[in-house]
Amino acid sequence: MRIRTVRRALVGALATAAVTAGVLTVPASAAAGAGISAGGSTGHDPHTATRAAMEAQVKAGIPGVLGQTRDGAEVWKASSGVADLTTQRPRRDQDRFRIGSVSKAFVSVVLLQQEAEGRIDLDDTVDHWLPGTVRGNGHDGRLITVRQLLNHTSGIYNYTDDPGFREKITTGFPEHRYDTFTPRQLVRIATAHEPSFRPGTGWGYSNTNYILAGMVVEKVSGRSYPEEIERRVIKPLGLRATTLPGTSPRIPGPHGRGYSKLADTPDAKIYDTTELNPSWGGAAGEIISTAGDLNRFYRALLGGELLPRAQQRELLTTVPTGSGAPGGYGLGVSSLRLSCGTDVWLHTGGIHGSTTLATSSADGRHTSAFNLNGDWTGDLDALVEAEYCGADARPSGKVAALTALTDLR
Repeated sequence: MRIRTVRRALVGALATAAVTAGVLTVPASAAAGAGISAGGSTGHDPHTATRAAMEAQVKAGIPGVLGQTRDGAEVWKASSGVADLTTQRPRRDQDRFRIGSVSKAFVSVVLLQQEAEGRIDLDDTVDHWLPGTVRGNGHDGRLITVRQLLNHTSGIYNYTDDPGFREKITTGFPEHRYDTFTPRQLVRIATAHEPSFRPGTGWGYSNTNYILAGMVVEKVSGRSYPEEIERRVIKPLGLRATTLPGTSPRIPGPHGRGYSKLADTPDAKIYDTTELNPSWGGAAGEIISTAGDLNRFYRALLGGELLPRAQQRELLTTVPTGSGAPGGYGLGVSSLRLSCGTDVWLHTGGIHGSTTLATSSADGRHTSAFNLNGDWTGDLDALVEAEYCGADARPSGKVAALTALTDLR
């Protein structure tokens, strides 16, 4: 959920017997799954470029790719590669996976709904809701607003950049995969460092922002943030395969495996990382979902179904990220102008063995969701360009700019 080069992703859930220390190898080739269009239409395939971009991810080394798009009433589903390197079963459209930082939009929606109800103002200070929580080494919650948490202009240090913590979730993952972390522990890790910049004077992706946002949700509502997401977003939209696991290491329902190298070296071993305790990601990235549910969520979000008009404007008001990308960051969603001039809204998410991209046109009519069950290579830019521009883009051999923007690590 932050900008890095490789292995943007972070999670998956495994059946205990699988392979905490088991090393797996990616097959030299994997069969591509057939695309399925709603209504079973035949003839010209408008998703030729998207299918090719998915297959290119597998050729670049990702075990399997799952994709689903919706354009008006038309639904297209496809997969390439495999869901399980041991059984070689293909990825299926009903498979659940960890969505990493795509979770951030769910948290943002809850706070915006609470603002619409007059229960909170996004320009309230963090200290107003969480007195004394953000203190130390230059951090001061009295100078930071809730809005600055949501658009990453707070300057609060990103706890996943802490060297000791990063070691636990990378090379130390086999030993620490079941560790439980509380939100306050994660905030303390962050405030042990100096801020990245003074509040409001820059932009810097920090998972700490959304850990705090989840804490604010709870203070405002008197309920846990998973309960608020469930009653305000998941149930109203009928997202039946979307869950917040808390400390549970398993993925409920049908799912494939997640794979990670746990290191940035090209020849590193591949581990099954499906099973893990996602509390280290918390409100910044713990959600499990499906491609279909993500399309429904983004269709509702960009289509104005979840927020009143004033809060919708706040959601989509962006700040520059300074990355040189043609777009900006709103409140849990990013804007991007593609090479063909099309504007899309999106977020990517990374957690061990799972790399996710969720996108939508500005009106919510054309949505897409993709998941890679590996995190050491892959090019999400190629996927979004192919889907919205028909571009014959090829993976660059790394997780590119879009994933870099939102890596949970």
